[in-house]
Amino acid sequence: MSDLVLENVRMPGDAAPVSVHISGGRVSRIGTAGESPGRAAVLDAEGLYIVPGLWDEHVHMTQWALHANRIDLSGAVTARDAAAVVRSFVSGADPSVTTVGVGFRDALWPDAPSLALLDSATGGRPTALVSHDLHSVWLNSAAASRYGVHVDPSGLLREEPAFALTRELGRLPDSVLDGWVRDAARAAAARGVVGVVDFEMTWNRDPWLRRIAGGFDALRVEAGVYPADLERAVAEGMRTGQQVDGGGGLLSVGPLKVLIDGSLNTRTAYCVDPYPFGGRGLLTVNPGELAALLGRARDTGFVPAVHAIGDAANQVALDAFESAGVGGRIEHAQFVRREDLARFGPLGVAASVQPVHALDDRDAADSNWAGRTERAFPLRSLLDAGASLLLGSDAPVAPLEPWLAMSAAALRARGDGRGPWHPQEAITREQALLASARGRSRVCVGDAADLVLLDGDPLTVPDGEFAAMPVAATMLAGRFTYDGGLV
Repeated sequence: MSDLVLENVRMPGDAAPVSVHISGGRVSRIGTAGESPGRAAVLDAEGLYIVPGLWDEHVHMTQWALHANRIDLSGAVTARDAAAVVRSFVSGADPSVTTVGVGFRDALWPDAPSLALLDSATGGRPTALVSHDLHSVWLNSAAASRYGVHVDPSGLLREEPAFALTRELGRLPDSVLDGWVRDAARAAAARGVVGVVDFEMTWNRDPWLRRIAGGFDALRVEAGVYPADLERAVAEGMRTGQQVDGGGGLLSVGPLKVLIDGSLNTRTAYCVDPYPFGGRGLLTVNPGELAALLGRARDTGFVPAVHAIGDAANQVALDAFESAGVGGRIEHAQFVRREDLARFGPLGVAASVQPVHALDDRDAADSNWAGRTERAFPLRSLLDAGASLLLGSDAPVAPLEPWLAMSAAALRARGDGRGPWHPQEAITREQALLASARGRSRVCVGDAADLVLLDGDPLTVPDGEFAAMPVAATMLAGRFTYDGGLV
């Protein structure tokens, strides 16, 4: 790997340019601009700003790649609207291939999904529509028959049956799927992403080894493990953080992902108070079982990552971390009781959060958690209580776009004319950068040369520019994964 000097780069908040020396895939020196580069090649960055490479701490990479190649239902505002969108696609569709749509949000629809409605729009062409949060699938009769599942008059599968069918819908030829994943990763690199924590619901190591052997080199990947595969992973000597042999230095073992409740959109997030329609959601792992599972993770070298959205689910998760005497992560932490906020830090539990969800779900939250949303998506409160934040997207639930996530975290609003939602829970841009770059907001000597070059200072550019931050180049271990014409 050749040595390189990035000349005339600036750190966020600084006016004076510096030179960043890269050797052996790491930052070896940060000096004054114009000093002798020695034998290294020199690239004049002409005043671009430099920040550490960004991570998306929670993605479903296969689902994100599939999402880009399916019917987009995110704009549907009623069930009938969604059915009409699908009708226009299936009119000439091959009935031997299942039509798949993604991204519908039925929590606030004035009408409800139904088997009859989707059947009338699709006839005998098998059709499956996956909700934006992945926690429900709306089927027609032909698809239910093809996949051998039973649906009630709503046509909906929820939680584990929905996850199982979603996995089936993703069974495509490896060459096709790997190509789509490669395209999605390159697009992420073009936005400054150097790594992802991939929580695809499958035995995830082998697909990534196959992709890397086939030339995938755009991102670092930490591949999560689910409880069904924990003992297999232990038997193969795997543990969180371990580099995987054959992964070219790009693949490592991720956390143990445990889902204990559902989602807000499907009203299955497990809550202390009942929903307006009744019920408190679903707790899918009982507290004793969860504590035992976290203890097993502790003993086998796995960092637990517990999916908890509702306030009751977050309480259960924190109780289990405390009982097992292990730290880890809570994925989402969307709705947290005030008395539980201060437990994250002392227990060593990071909050892995997806700020764009706060904007996407604000109406659903106001409807379902009425009078209590001041503690929904409590980013500032978590930081103030001593918790660590990790930012991500949960793609395809939200786009794999780190600047959009950081903007949502800092503004609690998007450019739609609506004011900030609970602005007291906003964090600063620097804090958002820290949470997106694994605790680093500035490039330092000794860092891996996973770097991003930006057209503007991320701490001072206007809000609109920050949300769509122009990225000039991205480097992984000193190698360009996106050069934007710079090289």
